[in-house]
Amino acid sequence: MNAEDADPGTVRPGGRTARVRASVLRAAGDALVEHGFHRLDLTDVARRAEVGKTTVYRRWGTTTGLVADLLADMAEQSVPRSDTGSLTEDLRANARLVAGTLGDPRQGPLFKAVIAAATCDERTAEALHRFYATRIKEWVPCVEGAITRGELPAGTDAHEVIRAVSAPLYYRLLASGDPLDEAAADRAAAAAESAARAGAYVP
Repeated sequence: MNAEDADPGTVRPGGRTARVRASVLRAAGDALVEHGFHRLDLTDVARRAEVGKTTVYRRWGTTTGLVADLLADMAEQSVPRSDTGSLTEDLRANARLVAGTLGDPRQGPLFKAVIAAATCDERTAEALHRFYATRIKEWVPCVEGAITRGELPAGTDAHEVIRAVSAPLYYRLLASGDPLDEAAADRAAAAAESAARAGAYVP
């Protein structure tokens, strides 16, 4: 596939083009945090990024194309998973990473804006699903290692365990508004681990 055949914003460029992409995606994130998806405007993003609006329209085409690339970039920039050899420590590290991200003054509102956009825009929803599928897949080996070591029952669904760690933290972000601190993260990890050890995630 060449650049002409690719979807807008999906080419992974280098050099000056990479700097332009980084500037535009940063500007898009700022605009989303300030105004939300429905007021996201490519011309405004170009102005914020100090690049020509023709460049933005040619490369990303639409606001959904821009948000999709923003999510791809967020996945690329995410912190690598922990691998301590201990299920307890690995799940705790995962939970603290999620809580720290969602509780961040910029990242938290950004995730809220993207999730809100995904509820009413199919392409944004697909990009969001890919983002989370990537993040879950990255942490699955921690659970698989625990199964191999005999810490968890054979047949445990590793993907469901990782989802269970994050779910209470997203509830706090999107529904309850309760604090996203380390204590909340550690409780989420402990609850998921206890359920997994009891066989709750064996199909």
